[in-house]
Amino acid sequence: MSLHSLPDVQGGAPSATKHEYMSVYLDALTLVERLHRLLLDVIKDEFERVGVLEINAVQALLLFNIGDNEVTAGELKTRGYYQGSNVSYNLKKLVEMGYMHHQRCEIDRRSVRVRLTEKGRAVRDVVSDLFLGHANGLQEKGVLDMNGLDEIATALRRVERYWTDQIRYIY
Repeated sequence: MSLHSLPDVQGGAPSATKHEYMSVYLDALTLVERLHRLLLDVIKDEFERVGVLEINAVQALLLFNIGDNEVTAGELKTRGYYQGSNVSYNLKKLVEMGYMHHQRCEIDRRSVRVRLTEKGRAVRDVVSDLFLGHANGLQEKGVLDMNGLDEIATALRRVERYWTDQIRYIY
């Protein structure tokens, strides 16, 4: 194999040059990032539509991901529910605004456990309904069927696993 070609995913004949592969990889990364920002904009617009202006999209998504669980800030990061570096700030704001309860852990007094209040569950329900509408719309309009969605999720899990391995084993 030449220095400028890569094997395909199944290990067959070279299918792209390194430059072509890198270009497509960077396009995919840009798309993932753009989709995340767009998701936050869609959530923000929904909350403006329903008249809830005191909460931002990141906070609403955080409430959705917590759901009925009781968690610590560290658990939010390790479970992959929240990637932001300011999780503690958002949790504090959500407690102050009445969307979450907080309580010191009995075992580790340094740690605080949080769970949604009724007000927080109402926000979670708005996001859940929004996502349900998206899922129905994607399917009904033929934008993405179950197989296509499953292929995307499988591919993204592979990238996640690869990046996780890079963090664990390179450093």
